[in-house]
Amino acid sequence: MVDCAPKETNLKRVLLENIPLLDLRAPVEFNAGAFPESTNIPLLTDEERHLIGIRYKTQGQDAAIALGYALVDEQQKQQRIAKWAEFFQKHPNGMLYCFRGGLRSRLTQRMLMDAAGITVPRIVGGYKAMRRFLLDRLEADAVEAKLVVLGGRTGTGKTMLLNQCERFVDLEGIAHHKGSAFGQELEAQPPQISIDNEITIALMRNRVARPDAPIMLEDEGSKIGARSVSPPLWEAMQNAPLVVLHTPVEKRIEQVFDDYITIRLQKLIRLFGREQAEETLKTNILQSLDAIKKRLGHTRYKELSALALTGLNHYFASGDKHGIESLIEQLLIGYYDPMYDYQINKKKHRIVFQGTETEIRDWWFSTCDL
Repeated sequence: MVDCAPKETNLKRVLLENIPLLDLRAPVEFNAGAFPESTNIPLLTDEERHLIGIRYKTQGQDAAIALGYALVDEQQKQQRIAKWAEFFQKHPNGMLYCFRGGLRSRLTQRMLMDAAGITVPRIVGGYKAMRRFLLDRLEADAVEAKLVVLGGRTGTGKTMLLNQCERFVDLEGIAHHKGSAFGQELEAQPPQISIDNEITIALMRNRVARPDAPIMLEDEGSKIGARSVSPPLWEAMQNAPLVVLHTPVEKRIEQVFDDYITIRLQKLIRLFGREQAEETLKTNILQSLDAIKKRLGHTRYKELSALALTGLNHYFASGDKHGIESLIEQLLIGYYDPMYDYQINKKKHRIVFQGTETEIRDWWFSTCDL
């Protein structure tokens, strides 16, 4: 029988144009890695996929299909079709895919057409083809892209400046982590594969209109929280020109307080209410201090932990920020700055510009206009 169902082969267009994607893979597959615009409404549950996979290996495709029909009764089938139909009613330009763009995709296309009169394209090669496409693109773009790395001490406001520069990739934003011992966000970090996919798409999107124009990224270690910067990109960043942001320590303290205390407390209050939010923030700060205990030394760790606890209690009770600001200042000057100075000293030969936020922004726009 001839397969006349619509197909999509232009993977670059799919990934660049924010096309809504229906991912038919089982949850265990989706949770291992996905694409930014994808929604998981699986054809099979994890258990069903496992059992059908065994049947396919031992008895072949026909037997596996027969088992699938036996495992999924008519009511379950209609429920799944209804969810798919709802997705495509909301996203009429959407497409679907499974792992290889094969049987699961074709079956879903057929069921949607027969039961709901909905015809949608399936992506040829499915998830595997898109993943391979992005891996190849990252290898190429890491070498070919004109990267510029933005450095600066902790709290200088690098992320804020980065987001004003138009042509940029926010590695910390994609990784959901601020990159330090205190940088864990409330939401868990995405899987490594999902992060790599999104970074590659962001790089590709920046290069489409102007392949030779510079792209700015924040200076990062090889790891951002529990996730890694992919080796091709990391190597390219180590050879890229470096721009250094300078900000007075008073503004840095204010920035860190806003990022790690004010904004996080507001998020926690929305989730848990004030009392639990305050306790959670205390726990998070103390755990972060514990993570750098060895580098601080026992005595210094004890002093800063006591200061954190006292300072947070005063802030929660009266709004007095003095204790927390003192903690931040001591961590910046006594812990983070010496580490930064050591690292930047090894990168001096790569520095092409240094300045304030305004000076770097002006320099950047003039550079991009060349």
